[in-house]
Amino acid sequence: MHTSRRTQLFTESVIREMTRVAQQHDAINLAQGFPDFPAPDLLKEAAARAINADLNQYAITWGAKRLREAVATKYYDWYGMDVNPETEVTVTCGATEAMVAVMLAVVDPGEEVIVFEPFYENYDRDTLLCGAKPVYVPMWGREELDLDRLADAFSDRTRAIVINTPNNPTGRLIPGRDLSGLCRRHPRTRFVVDESYLPFVRDAERESIARQGLANVIVLLSISKIFRIPGLRIGFLVAAPETVAACSQSVWPWSVNSLAHSAVQYIAEHPEPVREFVLATRGRLENEREIFRGLLERHPGFTVFPACASFMLVRLPEVISSGQAWAQLAEDRILIRDCSNFHGLSDRFIRICPKSPELSGR
Repeated sequence: MHTSRRTQLFTESVIREMTRVAQQHDAINLAQGFPDFPAPDLLKEAAARAINADLNQYAITWGAKRLREAVATKYYDWYGMDVNPETEVTVTCGATEAMVAVMLAVVDPGEEVIVFEPFYENYDRDTLLCGAKPVYVPMWGREELDLDRLADAFSDRTRAIVINTPNNPTGRLIPGRDLSGLCRRHPRTRFVVDESYLPFVRDAERESIARQGLANVIVLLSISKIFRIPGLRIGFLVAAPETVAACSQSVWPWSVNSLAHSAVQYIAEHPEPVREFVLATRGRLENEREIFRGLLERHPGFTVFPACASFMLVRLPEVISSGQAWAQLAEDRILIRDCSNFHGLSDRFIRICPKSPELSGR
């Protein structure tokens, strides 16, 4: 039977396979970048109250009103920005759906989307699903943004540019003030900035592109990772009204459940305990990264790149490939992320998500 050509462009998600293998063998999963400690009690209690209150009907497609209002309040507290919760916020099923919605809303077939490589696998898929052409720009080192070199990637068909900061898998952070020059140079291009891992960064509020208040910027954020609730799948996008209106039409109806709306809305309305949890999480991950860095750097030939999120990029010695490293560690029921399928990386790279000191020592 016939299947569409677009599906033949994609491969099975590596991270989903890692999850399956980890569960099958009760392995230590260093492949996925979520914290290995519980979600905050405040959030779990809010979710339980929502269930007991029978909040089980369909959610508003673009997000519950109080949740959008809470997001707008947060943006004012963090960045001093006045965000209209009715016209400038859309709640989505994680940042992954937000990215799909943005692409479907602003990109037409035949247009071009610039993607900094290496990148999270879905960026490529989203671009191709829209019938657009991805244009890859290497950006995984620690060099400053070269606006003149980047200008060569733009053409009269460029519609959008996708930027992930901190980058998955490199962990590179591009401060918003550095990106703003590029955004201003190309005012007709939509800059889709995925800040899903930014909450893990110390003083993250000062690093967001949102602080620049630029009309051609679309900011995506995931709530799931920092609060240890990836299964609840909730994120949002903030952009200019005409962009949000188009994105809202691209969001699948009822893709975010009422339970997630209610729980995240509650914690957004109680900032102080949430702030304490976030600060504790950042401090804990900083400590775990340093422990892991020390363990890896004891071995000659390993290069551990600077990181500020919940994962670390590691270059292996020339004598071993990422596939070999994965196989050897899997025998000990330890799973790492083979980075050979990240566009722009070779089979010399792995990504590791540090866990507690007890597990790291193993």
